[in-house]
Amino acid sequence: MDYTIKQVAEKTGLSIYALRYYDKEGLLPLVRRSCTGIRKFSDNDIEWLGLICCLKNSGMSIDKIKEFMNLCLKGNETVEVRREILLNHKEHILEQMKQLENSLSTVNYKIDHYKEIGIFHIDGDRLVNE
Repeated sequence: MDYTIKQVAEKTGLSIYALRYYDKEGLLPLVRRSCTGIRKFSDNDIEWLGLICCLKNSGMSIDKIKEFMNLCLKGNETVEVRREILLNHKEHILEQMKQLENSLSTVNYKIDHYKEIGIFHIDGDRLVNE
């Protein structure tokens, strides 16, 4: 089944602009076009978009995603290189998670601290304790 760019945008939650950008950057090399140049997306293209979003949302650069996608197109000869890229990215994600856990811990500490002392705010020219 073929999908229009509007249908893919609705299906994926990506903007039409983002889809065009990904295509222009070479991240969607298998997207076909009609004789008038209209993009025709397949279910496989939508799956690729899912992977692109996963990698991008977890901090991989567009250039690195493009490199990874180009390696995918080369088939089995690049499996080990792709595996290494994903292993390195996994380490990056784990580091991000550790940083987020530390940030969450700090925020929770501050929330607990405010519960103990009460929350103060300024109302006009005077300090009010809630």
